[in-house]
Amino acid sequence: MPRLSHDAPFLHPDVEITDDCSFGAYVEIGRGSRVAHSSLDDYSYCDRYADIANARIGKFANIAAHSRIGATDHPMEKASLHHFHYRSADYWDDAEPDHDWFALRRSRIAVLGHDTWIGAQALVKPEVTVGHGAVVASGAVVTKDVPPYWIVAGVPARPLRPRLPERIAERLMALAWWDWPHERLRAALDDFRRFPAEAFLERHE
Repeated sequence: MPRLSHDAPFLHPDVEITDDCSFGAYVEIGRGSRVAHSSLDDYSYCDRYADIANARIGKFANIAAHSRIGATDHPMEKASLHHFHYRSADYWDDAEPDHDWFALRRSRIAVLGHDTWIGAQALVKPEVTVGHGAVVASGAVVTKDVPPYWIVAGVPARPLRPRLPERIAERLMALAWWDWPHERLRAALDDFRRFPAEAFLERHE
């Protein structure tokens, strides 16, 4: 029997998830990961100790161990960076949290497109979009949008090279195989395994 389910995400031990998260079919959350105020669409997963906050993640996203998506900021324009002035109830009985600050944080959404790969220990900043089919190298810090089917690396992350030629990338986005039903994916499984992208397109466009 398959380990993953259409009905509920597969959660490994010691996972922390806020109540406002949503998950598509066949989602998996790795051991010790935290997911807060975020959505993961069908077939997406994160490996161990990922930290995902204020993010919208497409289908078939591959998020490696110890990565951070939507890494939260501190208030750099204020007199102090420290969270005593927005997590104030942790320090004083008569103080409230700064709800406006938390609302601002949650509004700054990081977006991962379909079929993306985020390498181990990579960091994607708030309000950054990683396009469909793109790859973020291990340890990269992504501060700007990543075009579809590009590979970025470094601190800060910079374009390294296209993952696939532009014409192939455009055809894959038009094909949108990530929207296929589960049964069609199974029927095409051998082709996903055997063929490079262009040959796959020739069989399925």
